[in-house]
Amino acid sequence: MTSYNPNLPLIDLHRHLDGNIRPQTTWELAQQNNIQLPAANLQDFLPHVQIQESEPDLLSFLAKLDWGVKVLTSLDDVKRVAYENVEDAYNAGLSYAELRFSPFYMAMTNNLPVADVVAAVVDGIKSGQQDYDIQINLLGILSRTFGIEHCTTELNALLTHKQHITGIDLAGDETNFPCEMFVDLFKQARNADMRITVHAGEAQGPESVWQAINLLGAERIGHGVNSYQDKDLLDHMAKYNIGLESCLTSNFQTGTVTDLRQHPVTTFLANGNLVCLNTDDPAVEGIEIKHEFELAKQLFDFSTEQFTKLQENAITMSFLSDSEKRALRTK
Repeated sequence: MTSYNPNLPLIDLHRHLDGNIRPQTTWELAQQNNIQLPAANLQDFLPHVQIQESEPDLLSFLAKLDWGVKVLTSLDDVKRVAYENVEDAYNAGLSYAELRFSPFYMAMTNNLPVADVVAAVVDGIKSGQQDYDIQINLLGILSRTFGIEHCTTELNALLTHKQHITGIDLAGDETNFPCEMFVDLFKQARNADMRITVHAGEAQGPESVWQAINLLGAERIGHGVNSYQDKDLLDHMAKYNIGLESCLTSNFQTGTVTDLRQHPVTTFLANGNLVCLNTDDPAVEGIEIKHEFELAKQLFDFSTEQFTKLQENAITMSFLSDSEKRALRTK
């Protein structure tokens, strides 16, 4: 038996575009742009951009993403990595993916104009979709790690191209930059009809998830691992169909979960929560979506019904219109 239902589409809702820059591309762009790397060949470079086993914490994990954006010296470089993200998603067997990216993070090392980075990503995605039969929506990230001012710049850049951006996310250092700092920005995003997902309950506890929902209007929670500690929270999320974007390998590699057999995805499913499986940062983790389903099979011995539920949840949770969801179900 396969570890997913082949009659339903494979979907990845929590997939970072800037966390999926191929090591080979990073290497090539570094050579092309005369950027010194900390290794003499691609093989020796891999440990700098790909997790080998696991990291002590979230910030150590996030540091692996840095080289991928450091080599982006032009908008053409940005467009290339966006295009390759579509190709990778298609090759992974996905029918639909929501790709999220932080425009300031991609722009900052080489001082690229942030709004132009958004435009270049949009361009790359459009080109990719012309060549590959896959549906993609873009989510813009506000990188809390860089503070309010840079998040404001990011939101303004994303809203400049809002016809191409489906939703807004908050990601980065959850511990030192809590949700309450970003209330006004998310109000602005919601007023612009943006869908809202928020990284929460990964480095912090259930209170961070409550804040994401109550202060920022989160319709989905990225990771939300520690939500299991608060039954009232889980019941509230189930009642109001607030989805949980689970990322098994990522949660182990960031040190959020030290024993994957104890991952609360089983608790979420049993409680009737909307939960689905996702990759997070495929290139950095060295995995793809089918690996996550296979891992769930090995760890939890999920039944066909449970895998079907995870896949149906992903459609339900997606930021697609009802008609698009129906079309995806019958694809």
